[in-house]
Amino acid sequence: MYEGMKARAIDLARTASSSDVIFDALRDEIISGNLQAGESIRQEYIAKLFNVSRIPVREALKRLEAQGLVKNERYKGAVVSSLSDDEIKEIYEVRMNLEPLVIRYSVENMKPETIALAREFCDRFSEEEDSAKWGELNRNFHETLYRECNRPFHLKIIGEAIDRIDSYIRAQLVLTRGMGKAITEHNGILDACERGDADLAAELTRQHIADSYTSLMNFLRKKGT
Repeated sequence: MYEGMKARAIDLARTASSSDVIFDALRDEIISGNLQAGESIRQEYIAKLFNVSRIPVREALKRLEAQGLVKNERYKGAVVSSLSDDEIKEIYEVRMNLEPLVIRYSVENMKPETIALAREFCDRFSEEEDSAKWGELNRNFHETLYRECNRPFHLKIIGEAIDRIDSYIRAQLVLTRGMGKAITEHNGILDACERGDADLAAELTRQHIADSYTSLMNFLRKKGT
């Protein structure tokens, strides 16, 4: 537990933004699945790991709670949040409404270097054999295609929505053998962006998210039986 954080544990006693560093480290552990739903977050251990008092740890946990990644439970304290089927459905509904919209806006402004970077992430995603890296590359690909939409508030909402379900997306890619389909869909979206076809890019993005949701829910229901 906390293996990913140990590499980032530095002496933060003199650092004004220690709560920011701890927030980022915990967030990364949660969305990567290293800290799993229902797992307790040990404040004393984290404070010792980063050589700080519990105050910045509590501040970081409050921010994580505000984003829905952490919740406080009686007798257990801060634990990693889990999501109900209805919550997952709602988050995917947000994504299916907003992500096609932002990619439509982004295509209108997309620079050749953005296409090139997205192509790089797409190729790396296709070629990567380490499943632990699939989730990050998948997110990098999509965020690159969205970044020129000139809608920062939309992107903030999308980022927070993906944070809530990132560990589920990673599990869906790995455990449902969804990589082949995702690679094909990524290439279709990217080709539409390259041709400047905003309508097609938006529709393919919506369908890509819908397919991911269906695959994830089928997996979770089988897992629950």
